[in-house]
Amino acid sequence: MLSAEEWWSIIEAYGSRIWPVSLISWAVTVGVLFFLFVRPGTASNLLMKIYLVFWFAWIGIVFFMILGKGLVGNYIFGSLFIIVSILFAADIFREKMQFRLPELKWRRYVTLGLMLVVLCYPLFGMAFGHHFPRLIIPGTYPCPTTAIGLLLLTMALPRVDKIVYIVLLFWAIVFPPFIQIPKYGVYEDGIMFLVGLYALIMLGREWKTHKAPNEDTQPMSW
Repeated sequence: MLSAEEWWSIIEAYGSRIWPVSLISWAVTVGVLFFLFVRPGTASNLLMKIYLVFWFAWIGIVFFMILGKGLVGNYIFGSLFIIVSILFAADIFREKMQFRLPELKWRRYVTLGLMLVVLCYPLFGMAFGHHFPRLIIPGTYPCPTTAIGLLLLTMALPRVDKIVYIVLLFWAIVFPPFIQIPKYGVYEDGIMFLVGLYALIMLGREWKTHKAPNEDTQPMSW
């Protein structure tokens, strides 16, 4: 496995080569999310899915397969993010997932609060001593983009794509405590871990509130 310095050197090289795309991706992320929250509906949902398709494909191809060739398992992880991108693209036509803020006030506040924290990923990185080009930025980097994807999926429950949900949940919950934080010191990925726990809890709540088919009700829609 890579040492912390080797890992960060790959991140630094990636950040330098794609600049200013990472800055543009952050601005686009803010704009698309603002539009979704202020004007929920068909247009904002479509725009959000296009955003997810593009950046998850970017992460799979550019981050992992082209510029991140030195990362352990880069082709495997790159393929997973490409699959997520394809499934979001398929949902543009299926129209299964609809992203809307939850009606429950506490869930709405938690969702907005967590989304704001995710958007501040670079600021947390700087607080932990990471500076450009080692900043982890939503859109062009897998962890904050995964966190955004998971939060959006919690907004679409119970009608979500189970493969996308499971892949992103696995990435958010397993990697921070076992690899990213202890091995490489990516403390800002604690944000993704927190989002992953919230997404897992929301998934559990949905399972509990939907009885099995043999109990004369419809099962949870995946």
